[in-house]
Amino acid sequence: MFHAVADPMRRILLKALAVSPDGMSIAALTRKLPISRTAVNKHLAILSDAGLVKRQAVGREARYLLSPDPLSQLAEWLAFFDPYGSQHLSALAQSVERDGQAT
Repeated sequence: MFHAVADPMRRILLKALAVSPDGMSIAALTRKLPISRTAVNKHLAILSDAGLVKRQAVGREARYLLSPDPLSQLAEWLAFFDPYGSQHLSALAQSVERDGQAT
């Protein structure tokens, strides 16, 4: 899943799908992005393999929908590390404050 969300273009695709509850076709996604239809299709395949998007047939058209469950699992995992990041930021802030008072 980390590989899937590591690419900025795939994050843009996920955001586009997040605000489109009915899903979007590859053609609609391609119009929103500065990449080819083939590139959009490859990015969607990676997102689909990670379980982040689902393909749904609507008539003759395929639409892609956001599948948010894996994202919540990712958020929960990252939340575990929040205290560690906060501790480092607090230590940095204290160090900067001390340095500022010394001058």
